Amino acid sequence: MELNTIQPADGAKHYKRRVGRGIGSGIGKTAGRGHKGQKSRSGGFHKVGFEGGQMPLQRRLPKRGFKSMATPFKAEVRLSELEQLPVTEIDILVLKQAGVIGELARVVRVILSGELTRKVNLKGLIATKGAKAAIEAVGGTVA
Repeated sequence: MELNTIQPADGAKHYKRRVGRGIGSGIGKTAGRGHKGQKSRSGGFHKVGFEGGQMPLQRRLPKRGFKSMATPFKAEVRLSELEQLPVTEIDILVLKQAGVIGELARVVRVILSGELTRKVNLKGLIATKGAKAAIEAVGGTVA
């Protein structure tokens, strides 16, 4: 290898096509833009989704549903999940460490689903009417 024979690898470099530079180039005159119309003009383009003035698809379709921004901050816990925890004093921090609820959860609701056979004391959690009755039936408390 010598300095005068060094060249880039095949496909590493390619020429930039210069459009509108005469008949001989093969892309002169209209420069690959076709004839007339908005797309052939300089600066003549439109925003994404524009349909030439026709009512665009995203506005023709009906609005539907609602996505609450509070969803990641709310969590539900079943009685069966409380049953599996090794501790009796249960609060939000214990549930997060056990991986029962997500890290972002701020409001936790205990729901009546599954069985609870041992005494548990809830602190800082909301319990539904049925869940509260089931917890108190086995000697637990909801504070």
